[in-house]
Amino acid sequence: MKSTANKSATYQAHGGELKNLMLGEKELQKIQKKLLTLPRINLSTRQVCDLELLMTGAFSPLAGFMNKKDYESVISNMRLADGTVWPMPVVLDIENKRFKVGSEIILCDEFGKPLAMMSVESVYKPDKKKEAQAVYGTTGTDHFGVNYLLKEVKDYYIGGSIKGISEVERHDFSHLRLTPSELQQFFREQGWEKVIAFQTRNPLHKVHYNLIKTAAQEHNAKVLLHPAVGMTKDGDVDYITRIRSYIKMHKYIKDFAMISLLPLAMRMAGPREALWHAIIRKNYGCTHFIVGRDHASPGKDSKGINFYGPYDAQTMVEQYADEIGIVVVPFKEMVYVEELSEYSPIDRVDPSHTIKSISGTEVRKMLVDGADIPEWFSFPEIVDELRKGVVKQKKDGVTIFFTGLSGAGKSTIARILYYKLIELQDKPVTLLDGDIVRQNLSKGLGFSRDDRNENIKRIGFVANLITKHGGIAICSAIAPYAESRDMNRKLISKNGMYIEVHVSTPLEVCMKRDTKQLYQKSKMGIIKGLTGVDDPYEEPVNPELIINTSDIAPQESVAMIMDYLVESKVLTSEL
Repeated sequence: MKSTANKSATYQAHGGELKNLMLGEKELQKIQKKLLTLPRINLSTRQVCDLELLMTGAFSPLAGFMNKKDYESVISNMRLADGTVWPMPVVLDIENKRFKVGSEIILCDEFGKPLAMMSVESVYKPDKKKEAQAVYGTTGTDHFGVNYLLKEVKDYYIGGSIKGISEVERHDFSHLRLTPSELQQFFREQGWEKVIAFQTRNPLHKVHYNLIKTAAQEHNAKVLLHPAVGMTKDGDVDYITRIRSYIKMHKYIKDFAMISLLPLAMRMAGPREALWHAIIRKNYGCTHFIVGRDHASPGKDSKGINFYGPYDAQTMVEQYADEIGIVVVPFKEMVYVEELSEYSPIDRVDPSHTIKSISGTEVRKMLVDGADIPEWFSFPEIVDELRKGVVKQKKDGVTIFFTGLSGAGKSTIARILYYKLIELQDKPVTLLDGDIVRQNLSKGLGFSRDDRNENIKRIGFVANLITKHGGIAICSAIAPYAESRDMNRKLISKNGMYIEVHVSTPLEVCMKRDTKQLYQKSKMGIIKGLTGVDDPYEEPVNPELIINTSDIAPQESVAMIMDYLVESKVLTSEL
């Protein structure tokens, strides 16, 4: 491992000046009535993470979400409008331009708790493709960050200063969640003059132990193990399992390291993000920062090519190290040398020696298969935690979503399937019928397009929870619009299998059946907006199954579905 000296030694131990964005008790009392009158918006998980780091000073010198001038400067130059180095946009995205410059709004968490007051300085529509190219180096949606930007981030940004009303509540591992000021104070009290920050979003094994220990020895420093526990990349090990593994790791490094959690929503922006991470760690009081191989990268694109060079991030951070005031601790890929029974940087290995390594993908497969993890690779306590996590992360729940016109046969098939499944297997099965949901979960909704979409989203919300916890959700609803159906598919597919069954029975057959007399009422003018008559039904484009019940009995339809479940390994063929 080599070290890079900070030539001008401009860094200040235990961080620089932090922005204090929290209102004091007296200030809050003065504006209590005002707060009751201001419009409110509930933030997404990522937005809450950003707001928390703004309020605690981790994003210093930012005093709020970026206005247009700062945003455009960061995109183009990796600097704020005043020239301060800052590589990543920190913006608040909203659906429309409903807020005006000069207005004030309350920012709330997902549950509606007020967190901060924001003074709107600018409302602007970004060029998201330009942002993607500048920040991520690509506009391809196979990049995790770009995909989120182009598909999840809303169309408008609002920028402006914030004033903190209340801290973000974190009840999990609260003893490990230290703010920048708390960490700076801890370092001072402990007499830690040099502190090396180690960023991670993955479980740690013996290679990381050797890396951390070597860094501490070479720099005569202590180590802050500072894992990101906000949003990370899809497919990453869940953060609960990761934190438990970090706690188990701590017993091996406790003499020279401590753990604190960073509620950072990662963007996987490679070099730019590495520089961002360094600035954040400076704010937390660190003097040194380890920049790893392919730091903050989403991996490979759809063609199997890495998005970034393995040491691009190191080059980027070293370029700005003096200016931001932190010492870069770069490291090469570490490998296990069999003949020496130790880890070594790959560029220092004797060509005659045998290198051993296991990829993250290989480790996961070994854990899933119950195979032994080699002793040289990891510590037994960490492997035990990862095995627990693999069991927890098994995405073996399923949602079976029936869609089709009224009278197509959806509810009948769904009910029969429900009883078949509870008879033949042990997973909990829940039937979510559209009519029953309307009477309970969606009571009060009408039949406008928005209300119909909302009804289907509510069904999807419940089905997702059932699927996430390994159950089977059987949903039956007309679900006339592709928008809400596609949203449910996207949501649920992250946590298990999603099977869409289009019951494609033609309108004329449904009208003859008219079990609920809806078509007759429509013909008489008693009801309006009936799907298939005077309101459209958008047929699914790629459903897993298409069933026309015109000439087959419900039991035959269920048999078709059961066959599909066996083929898809939802059910075993022995059933």
